[in-house]
Amino acid sequence: MQRRETMNANEEAVGAVLAKYQKALNESDTDAVMKLYASDGVFMPQNSPSSIGYGAVRKAYEAVFGAITLSIKFEIAEIRQIARDWVFARTNSAGTTKVHATGAGGPEANQELFLFQKIDDAWKIARYCFSTINPPRA
Repeated sequence: MQRRETMNANEEAVGAVLAKYQKALNESDTDAVMKLYASDGVFMPQNSPSSIGYGAVRKAYEAVFGAITLSIKFEIAEIRQIARDWVFARTNSAGTTKVHATGAGGPEANQELFLFQKIDDAWKIARYCFSTINPPRA
């Protein structure tokens, strides 16, 4: 992961959470992902309705990991603290996806926006959305 020039301690901590999230995605580890989310977190994937709250977010990641295997790397575009207990991060990710049903694979590239909230001295993903930067597949 690349980092911007200078980050404060909270921004650095969020960068560490992003590294854990990347690892959890690449390991298809729903439990590890959920440890990073706020209990009222919201997951907003492209072309899908938002998953709101712990149970819905867990179900969404279980579906993702049931359908595909990811091998991606995040690049941090920016991390900014916007309030005492709030930090946003803008990232880009690239790598590959393998579809379990067909065995087919291909490039994966997204732009992402995360909103982190500090809860009980830990930074948690409060909101997360992404969209592909790949051209549409035929």
